[in-house]
Amino acid sequence: MIDLRSDTVTRPSAGMLAAMTSAPVGDDVYGEDPTVTELEEAVAGLLGHEAALFTVSGSLANILGVRALAAPGSEVLCEASAHVARAELGAHAVVSGITTRTWSAPGGQIDLEQIRALIAPDLGRYFVTTAAVSVENTHNFGGGTIQTSYDALADELDSVGLPLHLDGARLWNASVASGVPMEAYASRAAAVSVCLSKGLGAPIGSVLVGSAELVKEARVWRKRLGAGWRQAGVLAAAGLYAIRHNVERLAEDHAHARLIAEILADAAPGSVKPDQVETNIVVADVAATGKTVAEVVAGARAAGVLVGGVGTTQLRLVTHLDASATDCRQAAEVVAGLMH
Repeated sequence: MIDLRSDTVTRPSAGMLAAMTSAPVGDDVYGEDPTVTELEEAVAGLLGHEAALFTVSGSLANILGVRALAAPGSEVLCEASAHVARAELGAHAVVSGITTRTWSAPGGQIDLEQIRALIAPDLGRYFVTTAAVSVENTHNFGGGTIQTSYDALADELDSVGLPLHLDGARLWNASVASGVPMEAYASRAAAVSVCLSKGLGAPIGSVLVGSAELVKEARVWRKRLGAGWRQAGVLAAAGLYAIRHNVERLAEDHAHARLIAEILADAAPGSVKPDQVETNIVVADVAATGKTVAEVVAGARAAGVLVGGVGTTQLRLVTHLDASATDCRQAAEVVAGLMH
């Protein structure tokens, strides 16, 4: 099977497994796992922040980061298809008592005019107050798009005294594709999550970065939510291997995604615009093909290709380090044949 449902399906390489089996470990709840500490310090340094916290998932890193910026009963603004609003099962409301209001923009982009109109000051009784703005970069359901007004939004929020939360699950992809250093993105936000188990190929884990005070609070809440872990160094070692070996090669995944987009666009004109595929995610619309998403997904599976449906008419194909150029071409030709 060629699996392009997500870049989370990757498996540890031989080198990564070797690093995991040789990692020195300790009890991380006591702060005694040297490999976890090394990973946290490395990621904090890469992103230009004081401190970091290793977490089991990107969703948990987002929950902890948003909670540190927004009190229960306040709100966070985000784009309507953002992961924090659409794909975390309402966790920010259920766990933290935080609501969201959203703007909508093509590709999940920042829209400064809409955001300005949404920001709610503290008016006392009866009205919810905006506590933070959350931005996803790259934007998953927007098709792996890179935010183009990121610095302008950060400047705007600085001027009104609101913190920025950056869901940077695929910030590595944004940095490689744009040439903008990770630190340049991350240093503009008060809290940043980055994922190790997507394009970088680690089997598990994300990292939350921020100030020492923010991370101290997040560490308490991680334990409170039952997510403290003990000898986690075996997992942190995979993350260290990933950031040392698998960042620059993301450019290969981006090239493979463009190849897929070109093949699909030739077979079903208008289904995808290859020049808008910036990183490793291709979202194709089957509306004009006469096929349903379910039909294409099932047909692809029967032909040995796994793709995902992310909307009533939209397919998603995600390239990653376990899918070669040959794999991606073959998968694209299968899906193109079903869409033609």
